[in-house]
Amino acid sequence: MRKVLDTLYLAAGAIAALMVLAIGVLMIYQSIARELGIRTGAINDIVAWCCAAAAFMAMAHAFKHGDFVRVTLLLEKLSPAWRHRFELFALAIGSAATAYLAWWANRFTYESWEFNELAQGLLPIAIWIPQLSFALGSILLLIAVLDEFVIVLRGGRPTFVTAVEERHAKGDFSADL
Repeated sequence: MRKVLDTLYLAAGAIAALMVLAIGVLMIYQSIARELGIRTGAINDIVAWCCAAAAFMAMAHAFKHGDFVRVTLLLEKLSPAWRHRFELFALAIGSAATAYLAWWANRFTYESWEFNELAQGLLPIAIWIPQLSFALGSILLLIAVLDEFVIVLRGGRPTFVTAVEERHAKGDFSADL
């Protein structure tokens, strides 16, 4: 199961990276096309949807790799037993909040499909299609948070803590501000 979940998080991160690449390609194309007098209005809609897809599809991968902002000033001062309790508490709250997000994101997307809602921009497509990245990304983040909750509940160390410590051991402090 661990390999399947890690592959899922990696695939979501790869999709997010492809969305960022698509944004770059579309923006360059739009700049060149405008100079040539080609209309490019609908590209703005596609770029906006790619931005949302990049953000939501990257969340699970970023969370598991320690790239979410965490305030650890209190945790660093606690004993290992208390730190474990606080991690569990934080992951329980995070699980509830992420479940709430996933529920409403998917309900919102389903309602767009149910009512056959169309995008309001220059590209009139069914809006549930770009909203799928929001729905799927929120589900993947929920799975990642629940995954961490189970790891910590079983007495393990959070994966995101281990990932940050490994980066620091290699001398990489680039993510720390």
